[in-house]
Amino acid sequence: MRNPFEWLADTVTTRPLVVAGVATLFFLVMIFGLTLVAMQTGNDTYLDKDSSRGAMLAHYTDTYGSNAMMLIFETDDITTPANLRYIDRLQDDIKNEPSVELVSGVVDMIRQGNDGTIPGSSAEVDAILARSSPEVVARYMPSKMMTISVITLKPGLSDDRQKEVLSNVRSMVDLSDPPPGMNVIISGEAAFSEEMEEAMGSSMGVLIMAAMLLMVLAVFALFSHVRYQILPVVVVACGLIMTFGFMGLSGIPISMVVIGAFPVLIGIGIDYAIQIHSRLDEEVQKTPLKEAVITTVTRTGPAVMIAMLATSMGFISMVLGPIPMVGDFGITCTIGVMSCFLAALIIIPVFAILIRYRAKTPLAGGTGTGRTGHATAAPDASKTSLIGKYDAALGKIAYTIAKHPVPVILLVFLVAVVGFQLDNEVPISADEKTFVPPDMPALLDMNKVTRAMGATSTIPVVVSGRNVLDPVTLGWIQNFGDYEIDRNDRITGVTSIATLIVQYNDGTMPETPGGIQDTVSRIPAEIRDRYLNGKMETVLEFSTVDLEMSQARSLVAAIENDLVWYYPPAGDSARITGTMEMFSVLMEDINNSKTLMTVLGFVFIAGFLLIVYRRIHAISPLIPIVAIVGWNGAIMYLLGLEYTPLTAVLGSMTIGVASEYTVLIMERVDEELGKGLDLFSAIQMSVQKIGTAITVSGLTTVFGFAALMLSEFNIISNFGITTVITVGFSLCGAILIMPAIISLMYQYAGNPVPAGKGDNRTQGQESKKQEGNVHQQ
Repeated sequence: MRNPFEWLADTVTTRPLVVAGVATLFFLVMIFGLTLVAMQTGNDTYLDKDSSRGAMLAHYTDTYGSNAMMLIFETDDITTPANLRYIDRLQDDIKNEPSVELVSGVVDMIRQGNDGTIPGSSAEVDAILARSSPEVVARYMPSKMMTISVITLKPGLSDDRQKEVLSNVRSMVDLSDPPPGMNVIISGEAAFSEEMEEAMGSSMGVLIMAAMLLMVLAVFALFSHVRYQILPVVVVACGLIMTFGFMGLSGIPISMVVIGAFPVLIGIGIDYAIQIHSRLDEEVQKTPLKEAVITTVTRTGPAVMIAMLATSMGFISMVLGPIPMVGDFGITCTIGVMSCFLAALIIIPVFAILIRYRAKTPLAGGTGTGRTGHATAAPDASKTSLIGKYDAALGKIAYTIAKHPVPVILLVFLVAVVGFQLDNEVPISADEKTFVPPDMPALLDMNKVTRAMGATSTIPVVVSGRNVLDPVTLGWIQNFGDYEIDRNDRITGVTSIATLIVQYNDGTMPETPGGIQDTVSRIPAEIRDRYLNGKMETVLEFSTVDLEMSQARSLVAAIENDLVWYYPPAGDSARITGTMEMFSVLMEDINNSKTLMTVLGFVFIAGFLLIVYRRIHAISPLIPIVAIVGWNGAIMYLLGLEYTPLTAVLGSMTIGVASEYTVLIMERVDEELGKGLDLFSAIQMSVQKIGTAITVSGLTTVFGFAALMLSEFNIISNFGITTVITVGFSLCGAILIMPAIISLMYQYAGNPVPAGKGDNRTQGQESKKQEGNVHQQ
């Protein structure tokens, strides 16, 4: 079977227009796929709906759950009759919306205290409020300048239907002609999700544009010695569009975490384009154009593919984590790096053939590349001295480290051990409201509601059995609810079928099944069905004060512990669910998944390297990365950062990004050893040859990742800080730690070292004799 890279090289050089035409058609299909990409928010991004917890939450939401909307009315004095009549009229209009089950507010309490009508004066309103429950008044009207009406939606509404209801309510408010000075704000989960999706789309556009601009600056500053230095940026843009197209055609949504993948792809993808472009530019200076294209595709293509696949292994490990949005991040990054690689492998050679590419400057003496195609030739006389001195300095440092590997390894791993310990002290955040921009209007409105009414979400406990209306089961439901209220001051109340039966039976619980059934029949269906699903299932809803996520986590854990010993009657079961439970357990998922994904990343890449190279010291590139992962934990602790669903991928992403650099060093050492150099000289020559190229690649990647820090979303900007630092650590690991690891591993494998101690100058002179003859394998 013919080598696919040889086939591609032959096709590009003999039929470039055909390749360009096919690539264009494929690109147009990807543009169509781009139009199908959708944003996603909500529970499905945090919890796998096919898991038992996900299935329970989905069942609860469909059967009982109701994402209420809130209307916030603000004016100088809510209690004037004109303002109350306006609120009453608007509530009546909203009640006619088919998906609305109930609308309640302070006007209902005022009308109930005045024979069903709105009083004619503020004094009468004040008198009614004075006779009402202070707790209820404070909940719906925190002050005379603000009141809140609650729109209860029917259970089981889809996200799309909730958006339609939100749009209809917004239209009603716009057409309602409020009194002068009255401001009406729509709040709630639906409004919050809608605004978050809009902010996500806006943020994604800003991040991509910022990353592309930074890439342009990077290639002009660091890649100016080649002709058409903007070409790698164009290639990455095409790769990004291909990624969007694949996502749209395959139905992968864009969540808050996935947004962070695109600057990452730009930062990594530019490296592939630079490598192929660099190699092409070098070969054109030595050979005719067609031969240069063939050499670039057949020699550099496979090496870049190995680096790309190694990087993909780190991303693929994310798919096996428990958090869906993290899995989508891994899938997106995997698709993205493959798309950028394919774009670079096809676009650059075809472009070169069609425009008859010529090198900008002739090849300088003593130039070489690594197997991934990094050119180390200096572009001009002004840069030769600087780059040459930098290369020489790196070579000397690498030689010294290779001769004394043990102290270096002990030092870096001592720091890593401390980092692993500090990593356990890094806090975990799973509160969605801390991920979004702090000044987002929908978030500020939600905060108004929670300050006035407490938490808008409850902690549901679903009870199921043969007959939940049995007196024994109802007695347990009533007693367990009372016990939790008495025991936890953060619980403000409980509503259940038991509390409703007591309410509709003059404050007492019927003692007989017949009495219970008679009372249940008197409860209005729209209220009863919110807490009772036939005779085999019911739900208790615990309302709470506004809680931080860590407090919610401890409260959920306390209720779970109580259910262990205060268990329901025989034949019955009880289980906690709801969004508060989901986010509290998400903290555990983040803690567990970051370790799982890191370990899987190491396993996948180790297996890949062993399969490709078929020797045990092929795992050498992973050893420095272990230290880098430890350093990440230390820097997160020192900078006061938190683990979120996005920073949880840091370990596995570090493995993917850093492995490219460390594999490159190992490959070049193998190449130099094949030329007859001893081990120390091979290490020195390798780092001296490609140290600058790796540095340039790392810096361009940093430029792409740096765009993440510009995001308004805290979850993304913090991820940007950590990834920029991680790339810096990866460069240090490749240039400074990898020589020590190779020195030990290869000596153990039997590679020769200089007889006697030698010195740096002697080895450097020997390396220089070899330098002029070093060429791509």
